Amino acid sequence: MSTRSLFAPKVDIPRSASLALGTGSVAILIGFWCLLTYGGFTPPDFLAAPDRVLAAGIKRIGDLSLFRHIGSSLTVILSGFLLASIPAVPLGILMGSFRAVQAAVEPITGFMRYIPVSALIPLLILWIGIGIEQKIMVIFLGTFFQQLILISDVSARVSKDLIDCAYTLGASRRQVVQRILFPACMPGVLDNLRVTMGWAWTYLVVAELVAADSGLGYMILNAMRGLFTDVILLGVFTIGVLGLITDFLFKLLRQRLLSWSADL
Repeated sequence: MSTRSLFAPKVDIPRSASLALGTGSVAILIGFWCLLTYGGFTPPDFLAAPDRVLAAGIKRIGDLSLFRHIGSSLTVILSGFLLASIPAVPLGILMGSFRAVQAAVEPITGFMRYIPVSALIPLLILWIGIGIEQKIMVIFLGTFFQQLILISDVSARVSKDLIDCAYTLGASRRQVVQRILFPACMPGVLDNLRVTMGWAWTYLVVAELVAADSGLGYMILNAMRGLFTDVILLGVFTIGVLGLITDFLFKLLRQRLLSWSADL
């Protein structure tokens, strides 16, 4: 495959070329990391070398503490994300399709999505406490209102011709919503859930900022106090890997459930 066609807009490339480009970019990043650390350009307290990060990972895998932190963080992330997504999907679809729902919900949504979640932590502590419920609520607030806006935009872009045709063929309002509107929105909804799942992972450290005794965010913050950059990088890489896994699962879910929308 020529270089010209390799970088042509919206042109598929061979899987081998895709793997080579992805592997190459990762290798360059790791090589630059090795150059900075093993070359003596950065002190160990500023940036840990790859072997120290690997040793820190092996140690925490051996004593199972890493898995304990992963399990705690997954509980917080998945609970908050599901609690946000279950109401956000139908409400967002209705918000983008019915002007009455939009008029009622959009002012609150527009206000809340600009408030930093970290600014609400003192109130959450007062109202909920410092248990796992407070951490789950941080993930909920960080994703729910963003999901509403994104999903309502997906719903608003559904062609009105589809709805008019359904009414012309005798469909009721309920049938239009259930059989036309919701299926037409599902590809965009899954794509936006995939995006907001990434945002949920970014809120993890904020969620575990207060009174946590486990979790990847807690592990990173605890290591920061002692300048253990190897443990900090281990936590960051673990979150990145878990994020890639959840991203892949969303892609797989879309392919399996909505294979008809592959070209949309």
